[in-house]
Amino acid sequence: MNVVRRRLLIPAAATAAALGLTTLTACSSDSVAAGNTDKFDVVASFYPMAFLAEQIGGKHVNVTSLTEPGQEPHDLEISAKQTAALQESDAVLYLKGLQPSVDEAVAQSDLKTEIDAATLTSMEEHGTEVGGHAAEHDDEHGEEESGKDPHIWLDPVKYAEVAKGVGAAFEKADPDHADTYKTNTEALVEKLGALNDQFVNGLKNTGTKVFITTHAAFGYLAERYGLTEEAISGLDPESEPSAARVKELEKMAKADGVTTVFYETLVSDKTAKTIAADANLRTDVLDPIEGITEKSRGKDYFSVQEANLEALRTALGAK
Repeated sequence: MNVVRRRLLIPAAATAAALGLTTLTACSSDSVAAGNTDKFDVVASFYPMAFLAEQIGGKHVNVTSLTEPGQEPHDLEISAKQTAALQESDAVLYLKGLQPSVDEAVAQSDLKTEIDAATLTSMEEHGTEVGGHAAEHDDEHGEEESGKDPHIWLDPVKYAEVAKGVGAAFEKADPDHADTYKTNTEALVEKLGALNDQFVNGLKNTGTKVFITTHAAFGYLAERYGLTEEAISGLDPESEPSAARVKELEKMAKADGVTTVFYETLVSDKTAKTIAADANLRTDVLDPIEGITEKSRGKDYFSVQEANLEALRTALGAK
């Protein structure tokens, strides 16, 4: 399986211009340091982290995102205002290795509660050998130096493991509302367990186990459910694959009964559609859930994952 970090585009709610942060809830800033309010203020690095914070924190937290609408999270350069806001928050929830600017800001902060999602589940290597470009990408972006795949949120089981860790951290940091955080975490983990069951049952009996994507983001998901992901490009999905890679994919598609080339809502579908046309294949969307936009097939993580499952079932010939 070929899994390589690519540029991310994370849309969210409107930017809180005064702080350079993106507010994801209707709550006002809630940390004592940020405004002496009665809420627990959490700064999240990007959508999958913010979603966890909102689901677990509920009415007791105010969640803001460091990543503004349309930004590429791993290229994020935190402003002075964002750094100040981070320092004033009660907690930060991030995925170390994904956004160097965030990692640096957190390292320099004196926050009591720093929650690194990468430490809450096992990170795996899914290979970065596509087209021989992995080394070049590793030099550019430190998160791939070890070959670790950051897309843990696309596996409901791993996401649940992260959720448990976040819930425990919230309980410790804000003990007054520990019971609520515990209850919300248990509910979220149960819901993720149900989602996992949907995937297990939905992908149990398929005509093929191989799927093609523009961007190798689905290594954990593929591994969890006994599938094989083949990526058109291991780098930026907008980069052009080599002629040899295209020929290889076309040959593989025919041999493995592949019917569909998947692309994403946030990037160009040009390459996917070109390859699909050449190989007489269909195209469809498989969303890495790096952000929710009007083009997303759902309003949140769960609804988009369910749409992903249906897309996979159709493409793989589920019975």
